[in-house]
Amino acid sequence: MPEDFSADALVELTAAPWEWDSWIRRMRPDFSRHRAALPLELPSHQLVEFEPVRPGVLEKTLTVFLTNRECPWHCLMCDLWQETSLKSVPVGSIPRQLAHGLRNGGARDAQHLKLYNAGSFFDAGAIPVADYGSLASQCRSFRRVVVESHPRLIGKRTDLFQQQLGSIELEVAMGLETIHPLVLSRLNKGMDADDFRRAAARLRGKGIRIRSFILVKPPFLTDESEALEWTCRTIDFAWEVGVDVVSLIPTRVGNGAMEELARRGLFAPPQWSTVEQAFRHGVGARKGLVLMDLWNLGTTSDSGSAGDNETRSRFERLSAMNRQQVWIAP
Repeated sequence: MPEDFSADALVELTAAPWEWDSWIRRMRPDFSRHRAALPLELPSHQLVEFEPVRPGVLEKTLTVFLTNRECPWHCLMCDLWQETSLKSVPVGSIPRQLAHGLRNGGARDAQHLKLYNAGSFFDAGAIPVADYGSLASQCRSFRRVVVESHPRLIGKRTDLFQQQLGSIELEVAMGLETIHPLVLSRLNKGMDADDFRRAAARLRGKGIRIRSFILVKPPFLTDESEALEWTCRTIDFAWEVGVDVVSLIPTRVGNGAMEELARRGLFAPPQWSTVEQAFRHGVGARKGLVLMDLWNLGTTSDSGSAGDNETRSRFERLSAMNRQQVWIAP
């Protein structure tokens, strides 16, 4: 296949899953040296944040980013693989990573723990099932543990980890991204909205909380108003299937494939107004928590520099909206 094919040909390529998967991986910058050097006994990093549990009430949350193998799915927009190992970690490494994160990540008085592994916690090749007991025993001081998973991996391993946690509440974060059927198929996630619905129903049946990741203006939705419409429809779907927390993620470049789509006119980051109106729609429903991912908001298509007054003002307003769970007009 020629490297300089047309935008139309690129769209057609998505109908051939194996070729599309190969194209996504070929577009990646080379991180092999960095990934090969990642220590398997240490988390990639950890952070402390204060996340709302209801409007105006914040609770301390520790997030430990576990180092392990890359996710089996190669999603079009994903850049998390850059911090994954080139091989699976041995049994015992993940508990040691968590122990390090708890010692050095500011865990004191934290009520919630997020264990994020740039993939799926219930991928047995990423988090060995033999480590579940040890991990659960280190979570005893937390009220809630949040892990991430592909919807198609929700099953017996989910049940097992919940049993190991005992009285500690489990929350599973899953990438919904968009319910636009064509766009979702092009994201190379290997799932559709019905897969998410089934996974959500199973989690709800087990008393497990659900968090969903939703893209604000995914690739191929280049019209700003259409992108906002589908983001809002996806939020509505999340509430419908019983999601507790909607995490809105402004779609960004950074993995090679997204830059190439942008070059071909098939992607542009969302505008500030789209980000803000998506939050307004979600929080207005009053059906769950809505959190806007703020760390990459400087990459919106109409942003100025990170230090200019307007960008700072918008960032501060969205931060306040996250905390208070209300729409604050500009």
